Amino acid sequence: MSSTKSRGVKRKSNVPKKYTERKLSARYPTDLPAWQALKKHHNAVMRDKSLRELFARDKERPQNCSITTGDLLLDYSKTHVNNVTKKLLHRLAREADVPAAIEAMFAGDPINATEGRSVLHVALRSKISDTIALAAPGVRDVWQVLTKMEEYVDAVHASMIKGHTGKRLTHIVNIGIGGSDLGPVMAAKAMRPFWSAGMRFHSVSNIDGTQLADLKTELDPEKTLFVVCSKTFTTIETMTNANAARQWVVQVLGEGAVASHFVAASTNHAAMDEFGIAPDRRFGFWDWVGGRYSLWSAIGLSLALVTGMKNFRRLLAGGRVMDQHFRITNLDENMPVMLALLGIWYNNFFGAQSQAILPYDNRLERFPAYLQQLQMESSGKSVRMDGKKVRCDTGMIIWGESGNNAQHSFYQLLHQGTRLVPVDFLLSESSKLATANCEAQAEALMDGTTDTDIEPYRVHAGNRPSNTIHYKQLTPEVLGQLIALYEHKVFVEGVIWGINSFDQWGVELGKKLAQARLKAT
Repeated sequence: MSSTKSRGVKRKSNVPKKYTERKLSARYPTDLPAWQALKKHHNAVMRDKSLRELFARDKERPQNCSITTGDLLLDYSKTHVNNVTKKLLHRLAREADVPAAIEAMFAGDPINATEGRSVLHVALRSKISDTIALAAPGVRDVWQVLTKMEEYVDAVHASMIKGHTGKRLTHIVNIGIGGSDLGPVMAAKAMRPFWSAGMRFHSVSNIDGTQLADLKTELDPEKTLFVVCSKTFTTIETMTNANAARQWVVQVLGEGAVASHFVAASTNHAAMDEFGIAPDRRFGFWDWVGGRYSLWSAIGLSLALVTGMKNFRRLLAGGRVMDQHFRITNLDENMPVMLALLGIWYNNFFGAQSQAILPYDNRLERFPAYLQQLQMESSGKSVRMDGKKVRCDTGMIIWGESGNNAQHSFYQLLHQGTRLVPVDFLLSESSKLATANCEAQAEALMDGTTDTDIEPYRVHAGNRPSNTIHYKQLTPEVLGQLIALYEHKVFVEGVIWGINSFDQWGVELGKKLAQARLKAT
């Protein structure tokens, strides 16, 4: 799902003067004193500094280079930073007005300037007592929608709401694209131990029709509930699949079955009327919910149906834990800020072009793909908020795979390739074998082996950086914290670069050309 509408927005008239004056420095980040000091520091000290040397000089480095909040521990000791580096990075964040930008987001200021919108996914997981942008349109309706979702989910689970023929609805099929697919699919996989008895999650997103065709062989239409996720109810991929699913249900169960087997997360009531979505089975959300941030909204309905609303609320609670930490914690102990600064450090000073996300928890196997959209759609920008060209690289290419599988796939490049690829390891402590493998890989990346008695092709140069994010067990709360951690990390990077992390105009041209080709055929 994309929050951008193809009918177009005039960029100049939508840039609030208050935002550009308050949050965007007239100077490029490369002109900030801290950036210049970091450049000198990198060239004179850190460029040729080995991680082994940093550890040798600081016996307590793991403690000195770690941040704990909620259920997460970020260990960044295996990165090329010392005390001077950290001070300069935090100074960069201050000079770029990161604290003010954080408060602007939580206050509901229209920081998505090209679309004239607030960015309030944080409100979706807040409590009303947090007083997050309560005056913004729609924010006070968040809890009403959650209550409506809960009533519906509970009724499905209790078989008070059934399929057209009276059978229990147990097969939940999410129909969406982009964030409306990646979010629920990733989270459903991650929360597999928390699925309610008898419930099954499925998804359909690709426009070529093969997913639905294959899925129909597994589904019992009498027990299947389709959740159509499209804010406008016009997204071509989503509606193509939704109409194909509708046709199948009608063929098997009749026209009258549509109201019992389809619900929607959308705001286009006229289109839902035409499709046959019952009025009490429509769940709305707001313009300030971007597609890649929409899991927390009614777009998460399919997830809630599979896990139960209690576990969905646990996910929201985890996100809120990270939100509170991000909003009130000083920069030097702020986990999302530190993760963002390390990203900028390697992107803009060491010249890294990509970053690998490697979870040693197979239930997070779709998390790298989720972060691809979150980071690359947010940070793939070459123009600043003021319309001027950027003067530094912005987003890195994000890629990855479940850790143990990846060891037998692409770790060769990470260890002995010619490109510098910073790594984020995600490590659950619930498996001793996975822990041993993850920690060994991080150690090997850092230390390598340069034994002069071995053949050159066996030499690992080492000095390859990595972060490790530790947690005890993947619970809904932990998943919420992880997602929110990276959301805020991406935001801070965008603030420093001076770009808008919340639009995605780059995808619109291809959509328009595809529509033109369809009309021509």
